[in-house]
Amino acid sequence: MAQDFKPGISLAGAVDLESLKHQTKAEPGQAGGAPAAGGYVIDVTERNFQAMVESSTTFPIVLLLWVETDDRCFPMARALGDAINGMNGQLQLARIDVAKDPAIAQAFGVQGAPALFALIAGRPMPIIEGLPTDDELQQITTHVLPQLVQVAAQAGVTGTAPYVEPAAADDAKPAETQVPPAHAEAHRLAQEGDYAGAAAAYEQVLEADPSDELARRERAKALLLARSANADVRAVRKAAADNPDDLDAQLAVADVDMIGGQIDDAFGRLLDFAAAHRDQMDPARERMLEYFLIPDAGDERVARARRRLATLMY
Repeated sequence: MAQDFKPGISLAGAVDLESLKHQTKAEPGQAGGAPAAGGYVIDVTERNFQAMVESSTTFPIVLLLWVETDDRCFPMARALGDAINGMNGQLQLARIDVAKDPAIAQAFGVQGAPALFALIAGRPMPIIEGLPTDDELQQITTHVLPQLVQVAAQAGVTGTAPYVEPAAADDAKPAETQVPPAHAEAHRLAQEGDYAGAAAAYEQVLEADPSDELARRERAKALLLARSANADVRAVRKAAADNPDDLDAQLAVADVDMIGGQIDDAFGRLLDFAAAHRDQMDPARERMLEYFLIPDAGDERVARARRRLATLMY
């Protein structure tokens, strides 16, 4: 299970006076501003920090504790983002602005920004604190990052980080403004890591409006995370390998695949199981129908799986 970080008091000294000389007012992604998030680079706040920690049980994460208005951090953030985006989901870069959320830096015992950590299965591993030299940054991007993937694999953390479409600077809005009012409570619970509560709240939304497809999709995601966000990936995969005829073991490892972005693997596993165990077709089918709601509409992987499922059923 991922370590339960509990941010405490504010961090003294996270932003020093020198940083004021390097402060930029440009928004991320704009000229003179910080590199924008997108691809396999995300921005994390105290609100969704615990959910991010839980994600590290599925795929490895590199944490950059920085100040997004301090231009001294930009070359490091840019180099890390470019390198990790080039690794196609083997790693995720999570950036945390310690000026806005100093309690997170306190949780890591960081005395200043920037600082870089790896997070694998909820366990933090320090990489460097302070601004790296050019040689150090080159060493991190060319040698340390690939090594982290290997370390994660040895720990059974082999999932793929989700790809996030870069937001256009002119259209970027706080996430809260994009949440339908009826979804507000469910969204809040999901952001806080209470996935079971979020699923129940989305169920209430659907009771009021059965045509709400967004609520249906978010409920499916919440149910998935409620079941398996805290799963021991190595134990789940071993149980599935040792018990190929056990429905629950195969459902559990399919959940792990879905959370890790290995959608074809999840679909294929349950389809193969259903083909070999016709008497257990219904529960496998129900889980797949839930999975079908999660990818974007029109996803070819869903279309292929639907066609094969229909063939198995009829």
